[in-house]
Formats: sequence, C-alpha cells, structure tokens
Amino acid sequence: MTQPLSPAGEAERVEDAPAAAAAPRRRPLLRTVLGLLLPAALLVLWHMLSTAGVFSAVQLPAPLAVLEAGIDLLAGGDLWTHVGISTQRVLIGFLIGAGLGLVAGSFIGLSRWGSTLVGPTIGAFRAVPSLAWVPLLLLWIGLGEDSKVTLVAIGAFFPVYTTVSAALQHVDRNLLEAARAFGLHGLRLLTTVQLPAVMPSVISGLRLALAQAWLFLVAAELLGASMGLGWLLTDSQNNGRTDRLLLAIVLLAVLGKASDALLGVFEKWAVKKWA
Repeated sequence: MTQPLSPAGEAERVEDAPAAAAAPRRRPLLRTVLGLLLPAALLVLWHMLSTAGVFSAVQLPAPLAVLEAGIDLLAGGDLWTHVGISTQRVLIGFLIGAGLGLVAGSFIGLSRWGSTLVGPTIGAFRAVPSLAWVPLLLLWIGLGEDSKVTLVAIGAFFPVYTTVSAALQHVDRNLLEAARAFGLHGLRLLTTVQLPAVMPSVISGLRLALAQAWLFLVAAELLGASMGLGWLLTDSQNNGRTDRLLLAIVLLAVLGKASDALLGVFEKWAVKKWA
C-alpha cells in the first residue's frame, strides 16, 4: 500500500513541480546553444586563417571584410533586393514542384499501372543534372522569371515524388482494408488514411525538396538574371569580389536553415494533427 506523504514530502513535491515543468523549456535553448558551437568555431577558424597569412585577402577575406561588404550592399539597397528575389523564386518554385511531386507520387504509389508505365520514365528524368535543363529552358521559355521558377520547381519535384510514391506502396494493407470497410475509397481514402499514414515520409520529402530548391536556385539564376544571390555569386566571381562571394554563400546557408526551421514548425503541427 502507498504511504501518504508527510507535510515535508508534500512541500518537496510542490517545490520540485516548477523545476520539472521548466526542464522541457530549457531543452530547446540548450540545443540551440549547442548547435551554435560549431558555427562559432568555424567563424573563429575562418578569422585565424584569414589573418595569419595562410590565405591572402583575395583568397579568403576576413569575416569583418565580408560583413563590411554586406553593409555596403545594404546601404545601397541592393542586398534586400537580392535576398527578396531569390526567396521569392525559391518559394514559388518549391510550392509548384512539391505540389506536383505530391500528386505524381500519390498516383505512382497507388497505381500499379502508373508505377509500371510512368515510374521508370520519371526515374530516368530524376538522374538528369540540373544544369542540363538550362539550355532547354532558355529555348522553350526564355530569360524571364518563368524559366528560373521552372528550374527550381524541377529541383523540388523529385524528392517529394520519390518519398511519397515509395511510402504509399508500403502502407499497412490491414489499415487500408479497415478503412474501406468503413466506406472510405478514392480521394477520401488517400487524404484520410494513406497520406496521414505516410506523413513522416512526406515531411522528409518536403525538407529534401526545400534543400534542392535552394541548390537549384544558383543554376536558375544563371538564366540571364540580373539580381538574386545566385547572380551575386557569379558576378562576384567575375569581378574578383571574394568578400561578396562569401557573403552570398553565408546568406544562402542562413536562408536555407531559416526556411528549414519554418518547415520544422509545420512538421510539428502536421505530426500532431495526423500522426
């Protein structure tokens, strides 16, 4: 039989309750601090290599020089333009590519005929390097925004398509039979049972697609662009501005991580709702 707590024990439990409640709150902060240790160490290493004469100022500008280059672009109003247009291209291309990947992946994952007839062809297109699409998009669409967004969408399409189609093919058959017994068929079965069952795979595909979208952005901004972080990379290389080149790389890394963090928020909401 459980012994009743003494008044002292009851007081200890009351005192420990706030500490126990605060512990989960401290964990995200601790993880954030630990996650910043390696970037901080890399920044220190970068500073040491650039100031100790290991690399020249042209080869590896100091972090302060890169910061000054960013301040110059910010003062002229160009930095926000580059960041804004690149983010817009990635966002639109990601939404289009991920949406089409979800539809195509669902079709291939649920249809044996689709998997047999269409699956091998899409798999072959997946192996085509991103730069191989550049001359065709120039011929077919031209130098406008459409060609750049299309290339980003191509990059976002395949990760979602691959993960969704593979996951749907391995959904528990007993779960599907039970859902059909309750009268769920077709689109209702897909949205109510099958997609929630593979939600972790869908989220993984979306995160990979977002990373691919940022990778394809640089190739997209080779298509006659006059602004954007990809254009800033190539223009800085042509002009010998290594400080701006490194600035573009750092901004791409920061924006990529920030967008992935936002997708992580969506992941928590989706898993809580459907998983």
